[in-house]
Amino acid sequence: MNFLMFAHGGSLNRGCEAIVRSSTNIIKEKISGAKVYLASSKPETDQIITKLDGIYDGASCPIRIYSYNWLISSLKVKVSNDESFALRKMENNIIKHIKNSDICLSIGGDNYCYGEQLGLFEIDKTIKAQGKKLVLWGCSIGKEDVTQRTLKDLKLFDLILARETLTYSMLLEKGLANVKLCADPAFTMEKEELPLPSGWKENNTVGLNFSPLVWKRNQNSQVAVKELIKHILKTTDFTIALTPHVILEGNNDYEVLYKYYEEFKDTQRVIILPDNLNAIQYKGYIARMKFFIGARTHATIAAYSSYVPTMVLGYSVKSKGISKDIFGEEKFVLNLEELSDSQKLKTTFDKLVAEENEIITSLQHSIPQIKRMSYKAVEYLDELLTVVH
Repeated sequence: MNFLMFAHGGSLNRGCEAIVRSSTNIIKEKISGAKVYLASSKPETDQIITKLDGIYDGASCPIRIYSYNWLISSLKVKVSNDESFALRKMENNIIKHIKNSDICLSIGGDNYCYGEQLGLFEIDKTIKAQGKKLVLWGCSIGKEDVTQRTLKDLKLFDLILARETLTYSMLLEKGLANVKLCADPAFTMEKEELPLPSGWKENNTVGLNFSPLVWKRNQNSQVAVKELIKHILKTTDFTIALTPHVILEGNNDYEVLYKYYEEFKDTQRVIILPDNLNAIQYKGYIARMKFFIGARTHATIAAYSSYVPTMVLGYSVKSKGISKDIFGEEKFVLNLEELSDSQKLKTTFDKLVAEENEIITSLQHSIPQIKRMSYKAVEYLDELLTVVH
């Protein structure tokens, strides 16, 4: 049984790596004879995921100006406003592998949160035209993201696996009958523990992850986070470990965090983790932290799944939904507007520290259940397989 994962932007986003890595593991663990292939827009970054059976270049290709395909595309758009020919040519790196696949998994968890995905829509149509099964794997989607075109695309799927209840409920409200609830596969991901870096205090280190994505959306958040660092240094004896999780050009956590490191390194209590670790190595460090403060969803999943009390910076539907499913409410999740309020950040952190034991107890109670929900996704896949056979 051949599975093709697509809509993956490469593993320099360690969250995307975590999804591919953990999904491959749980599929192979539970489905006998499963072979898992990945179409990636940056295939060279995915060689670290050793359990994959093959990695393809799935990058979009622009149509060369004045080429035959360009002329046909232009004609179709001009005469009948039809972009499908052009989109199929641009997405051919993925489309050409559909014929060898039994089930195609669209895996970019929040791809649908960034406007209409016309290229993906065309890939989805082609998968169904070739009679293959189509699954949206572990998704989060906001109500505001579901346009009429998006809804039409979502109806094509044989199975939509929502990774938290906010997305699940919203998609049901939209009238979709092909939706099941699961949890993000990354809750099941293993960890690799590297030696602790110089300056790390065992059982007394706080992780801090911040992203350019959040900073760009709320310019004042950078100053507020700086004030939070000062507050932690002043009111506790914790070491702060700045923790990058996405190291893409133009969207690089390390660059933002390094500025904080430069400013505070002389305190001897602020360290920065390297920018070249993989997802399981970052999880190995995050799992040994006392508290974690994070903007990247999969950095916070690494913390939650290791029973580390966590504060989330700049929520999206996914971080709201994940927190709600763990705690029964949105707990220690700050929205984007609140991130420019340094007092709010300090107060929330102090509350996190004060409630440490209760939070750990809650996590110990709920995380095993969340991990079972991650595996539930494979059970639903298995049910789909019986239809394929």
